[in-house]
Amino acid sequence: MNAAAHPIALGSDSAGAPLRRSIMAWFDEHDIPYVDYGHDSDSPHYPTVGRAVAEAVSAGDHDRAILICGTGIGMSIVANKVPGVYAALCHDVYSAQRARKSNNAQVLALGARVIGPEVALTIVEAWLQSEFEPGRSAVKLEEIAELEHHTFR
Repeated sequence: MNAAAHPIALGSDSAGAPLRRSIMAWFDEHDIPYVDYGHDSDSPHYPTVGRAVAEAVSAGDHDRAILICGTGIGMSIVANKVPGVYAALCHDVYSAQRARKSNNAQVLALGARVIGPEVALTIVEAWLQSEFEPGRSAVKLEEIAELEHHTFR
């Protein structure tokens, strides 16, 4: 497993709580450091949790984060609103690998009602083992950064 400079952030709303706890147990088994931003109750809602995690990634407190809600869609939308944060909603290993290798996504969004814990753990592992491969993708990410700069200035 690739070691990150900072612990991985984990966040979920109540719908994603069981899957978040499964990932935390897997992290514990593999000695992967993490910070739990998740919630098991109906409050706060996913926008609050997603924003807190994405802002922590943007601030450099975490190199990577995993956000979980019912579908993963809401969490990915929220995280992508924070400048400098790239979140990818992935429900298969290939997408998770490409999210890192081609898009340098620091945030993995998962849908607890879409995939089961076994599949989620294979996706998490693949995403953690993947690193950004600049090559042709670097120019594309520069274009995204320019759009972001233009939009958020």
